[in-house]
Amino acid sequence: MVLETNDLTKKFGGLTAINGVDFSIDKGKINAIIGPNGAGKSTYFNLITGVHRPSSGKVLFKGKDISGFPANRIAKEGLSRTFQTTNLFEKATVFENVVVGHRVRTKSTLFDAIFRTKREKKEEEKCKEKALKVLEYVGLSEITDVVVANISQEEKKRVAFALALATDPEIVFLDEPTAGINPDETEKLSTLIEKMTHEGITVCLIEHKMKMIMDIADKIMVLNYGEKIAEGNPEEIKSNDKVIKAYLGGAASA
Repeated sequence: MVLETNDLTKKFGGLTAINGVDFSIDKGKINAIIGPNGAGKSTYFNLITGVHRPSSGKVLFKGKDISGFPANRIAKEGLSRTFQTTNLFEKATVFENVVVGHRVRTKSTLFDAIFRTKREKKEEEKCKEKALKVLEYVGLSEITDVVVANISQEEKKRVAFALALATDPEIVFLDEPTAGINPDETEKLSTLIEKMTHEGITVCLIEHKMKMIMDIADKIMVLNYGEKIAEGNPEEIKSNDKVIKAYLGGAASA
């Protein structure tokens, strides 16, 4: 276990979006969160990664309470994420989009940037090297100089993966990484996700494609109306009556 949430709760006015969720993310594994639309999956991610502050409860990363840390501090701790809608600079190149990722690991100040100090130049080179390395890792070395607006949806997903990996994360949170792509592309991204865990990166993902989840996940949590209704391995989740009633139905094998 590398990260856990204890009694994590988020209220927006009178609406309870996440209600007392206890869950632990296993180190070096593929951890998945599933549930119907509106179940609170993205809100749960947002609480862990600093987009929202919890109303109550805790987020513990390697035993350290990071509840309510801002997103940039969370990234420095070693947590990175992609978003459901890929947020990239469409008019910039693939390389330019990724090179900013490693900035979270640099120490240059505004002074360094203005006066182009030795430290600034050295760290800028490090960021460029890291960008090229992660782009090769995700299979995009051939299109580093292509403008993002001109690449495919699947390639944009890989750019988002590369940007997350450029921060040198211990855990990568993937919010619907295969939304909007075809089955063949989904399989290729699944292989990339498995590759990440084989090399020691912990993955936690939200996904609606059940076949993919059942094929690659080591551990699954099911949310419904902001509450955890089940947790277990794919076989346990497939046969859980609460899950079948709330979500899966006949879709477990679809």
